[in-house]
Amino acid sequence: MRAVALRFGLSGLAALLLFLSVPTANVWWLGWVALVPQIHVALTADTARHAFRHGWLTGALANTAAFWWMGGFLERFGHMPLFEAVPIMLLLTTYQGLSFGVFSWGVFRLRARTGWPAVAVAPLVMVVIELCTPQIFPYYLAISQAWVPTVIQIADITGPLGVTFVLLACNGGIHDAIVRWRAGDRVAARRPLMVVAALIVVTVGYGRLRIHQIDARRAAAPKIKAGLVQANVGIIEKWDPREFARLLDTHQRLSADLVARGADLIVWPESSYPYALPRPFPRDFPEGDPRRVRRGFDAPLLFGSLTVADRSQRLTGPDRFPYNTALMMARGGEVTATFDKVYLMVFGEYIPFYDQIPWFTKLFPEASNFSRGSQPASFPLTVGDRTFRLGPLICYEDIIPGFTRRVASLDPNLLVNITNDAWFGRTAEPHQHLALAVFRSVEHRLDMLRAVNTGVSAHVDAAGRVLAQTPSVDPAEPPAPEPATLLAEVAMLDGGGIYRYVGDLFGLLCLASVVGGILLRGRMPARRAARRPVAR
Repeated sequence: MRAVALRFGLSGLAALLLFLSVPTANVWWLGWVALVPQIHVALTADTARHAFRHGWLTGALANTAAFWWMGGFLERFGHMPLFEAVPIMLLLTTYQGLSFGVFSWGVFRLRARTGWPAVAVAPLVMVVIELCTPQIFPYYLAISQAWVPTVIQIADITGPLGVTFVLLACNGGIHDAIVRWRAGDRVAARRPLMVVAALIVVTVGYGRLRIHQIDARRAAAPKIKAGLVQANVGIIEKWDPREFARLLDTHQRLSADLVARGADLIVWPESSYPYALPRPFPRDFPEGDPRRVRRGFDAPLLFGSLTVADRSQRLTGPDRFPYNTALMMARGGEVTATFDKVYLMVFGEYIPFYDQIPWFTKLFPEASNFSRGSQPASFPLTVGDRTFRLGPLICYEDIIPGFTRRVASLDPNLLVNITNDAWFGRTAEPHQHLALAVFRSVEHRLDMLRAVNTGVSAHVDAAGRVLAQTPSVDPAEPPAPEPATLLAEVAMLDGGGIYRYVGDLFGLLCLASVVGGILLRGRMPARRAARRPVAR
C-alpha cells in the first residue's frame, strides 16, 4: 500500500513540475528534470498496464493545470454553467493526458524488450508519441524551452522534436544515474550523466554558433518597419453590428499613427475588418463608402476578414459557408493576394457532420461553420524599389510545423501570423500560443510578426527571440484596456534551415530506432539458442 501511494505521489509530482516548466509559470529549467519521477514509476511498475495508469494520471493532471483556461472559455463563450464546462474540459485534458500514459507504457515495454537504459528509451518513446499522436491543440514538451534561445536552435534541423529528445534524454540520464548510485556503482552512475552532458554541450554549442550566424545575416538583410495594431476588442463587441463603424475607425486611426511613425507595412489581426467582404474583392471601396478598409493612411495593409461568395455560389457551389481570409492590400488600394484559412478549429470554425447534428448549433449558438481553404499563399509587398514576399498564417496555423513548411516552400521573406485570442481572456493560452509559434521562426530562419486582437502581439526574430511584444488583456475586465500598437524593424531574409526540406525526418528516425530495437532484440534470444551446442 505504501508503494502504491508513493507511485501516485511521484506521478503527481511529475505533473506539477511539468506544469511549472511551461508558460505562464516559465520555470523552464524544471523541464530538464520534470519527468524523472514518472520514468521511475514506469520502470518500477509491476505491469505495463500499471505503468500506463500512472502515466495517464501524470498527463491528465499536468494538462488540466495547463489547459485550465478551457473551462473559463466554455463557461464564458459557450454559455455553459460551470458544472457542464468543467466535465467537457476534463474530457479534453484527460484525452491529452493519454500521451503520457502511452509514454510510461512505452518506456516499460521498450526497456523490458531491449534492455536499453532510460537515457535512450525515454527520448525515443516521447519523440515517437509527439510525432504520431493527434491533438486538438497541438503542443510539444519543447514549449518549456521557448524562451531559451541557445537550446531551441536545433529546431532548424529536427523541428521541436529534437528539443524534446534532448530534454527527455536528460530526464532519463538523471534517472539512470540515481538508480546506479543507489546501487553502489558510482562509476556506472557517471556514464549516463556524461552522455547527457555531451548532448547538452553539442546542443548549446550549436545554438550559440547559429545565433551568431543569424545575427550576422539579419544585420546584412534589408529591413522594413512594420506596424501591428492590437485593438483590444472583446468577442461580443467584435461581432456587434452597432460597433462596426467604431471598430473600423479605431484600426484606421491607429494605423495612420503607425504610418506617421514610419511604418512600411500595417498588419491587422484575424477577422479585424468588421464587415463581411465579397469574393472576390479586387480593390478597396470608394472614398465615400463607410466600409472603406483603408482611410487616413496609404501603406500596404495585411488584414483579416470574413469573405462570402455571392448567393448563387452559396446555394449551388462549394462556397456554402464564409471563409476566414487574410487579404493583402497594396498602396494603390488593389487587393494583390488572399489566403483562406486551411486548418479550422474544430467546433469553433467547423462542426464535423454538421448536417447530421443541427442540434449542436442550437445548443451552442457561438459555434461557427466556415469553408476551408485549400493551399498556402505568398503575399507580395513592395517597399521602395524592392518587392518582398510574406507568408501568411491565420490563428493556430503558426503552431502546426507541417503547414508552416508548406508556407515556407513558397520562399517568403517574413512570416506573418494574424490571430484572435480574445476567446481566452487574460489566461495562459495567449502566452502558450506565442511560445509554440517561436519554433516556426527557428525552423525556417525567418522573422515572424504576430498581430493578435487582444495580445500577445509580437516580433520574433529568426533565432526565435521575442524582440518586442504587447501585453495580453481581457476587454471584459474593468477598466477597459486601451488599444495597443507595436512598431518593429524586421529583417527580410531568404530563409533557410534543413527542417524546411526534410521535415520530421528526425522523428521518423526515432520511430525506426524503436521498431528496429524491438525487432532485433526480439530475435536475439532465438539466435543465441540456435548457436548453443546440442546436449547429447
